[in-house]
Amino acid sequence: MQGQSQQQAYDRGITIFSPDGRLYQVEYAREAVKRGTASVGVRAEDGVVLAADKRARSPLMEPESIEKLHKADDHVGVASAGHVADARQLIDFARRQAQVNRLRYGEPVGIETLTKNITDHIQQYTQIGGARPFGVALIVGGIENGEPRLFETDPSGTPYEWQALSIGSDRSDLRDYLEEEYEEGISTDEAVGLALDTLAQSNDGELAPDGVGVATITVDDDDGYTERSNEEIESILDERDLLESEEDEDDADDAGDADEE
Repeated sequence: MQGQSQQQAYDRGITIFSPDGRLYQVEYAREAVKRGTASVGVRAEDGVVLAADKRARSPLMEPESIEKLHKADDHVGVASAGHVADARQLIDFARRQAQVNRLRYGEPVGIETLTKNITDHIQQYTQIGGARPFGVALIVGGIENGEPRLFETDPSGTPYEWQALSIGSDRSDLRDYLEEEYEEGISTDEAVGLALDTLAQSNDGELAPDGVGVATITVDDDDGYTERSNEEIESILDERDLLESEEDEDDADDAGDADEE
């Protein structure tokens, strides 16, 4: 009983380390991320692909209102998993940082610089009394000096750079799939297919076009960040034999309850 009461005391104090060096609230924030539907990032030779599971919790919900993919700047995209309200705050912060960099230096912000600015902001909320950590993880991808870059942020405020990654539910299984299937030097179109294949692993091998979002940022694309339309996604899913059958669509209505998302 005494041990439980001591742990509860450390649970309530975000700025207090437990005797074994843990910050319980940060760990709980990571658990909140795991409850979110999956997002995937893949770095290609000529760009970056972001894909997200956007299944609706109800057939009455408008799919466009589910926020999982975000444009931070013309050359930067962000995918989230966890509490959407927390993600929105960090996206707004990232957009301000990108705009400030353009006004101050007259050039696009670097992907690594932007990611570290975001994680510095996240880290502050692990040291401030009366606040809580952000219950969200982000995938930040874009083009820096003509090179694709892909980063992850987590609730502790630590940035990681990846060739391919997943965040949210089933992270370990999806990461194992990426480790087996990812190859360096793939094209953006091949990366889109790999990202959708990966998301399908946690959806019984099938996806609905309006239940998934795909965004690309490519080196040679003058438009920069581009979200694929439902028609394009449906065509890719059909080509890869991932298209959800009509019988399964009714069952999927009950499955999109992870993000609060």
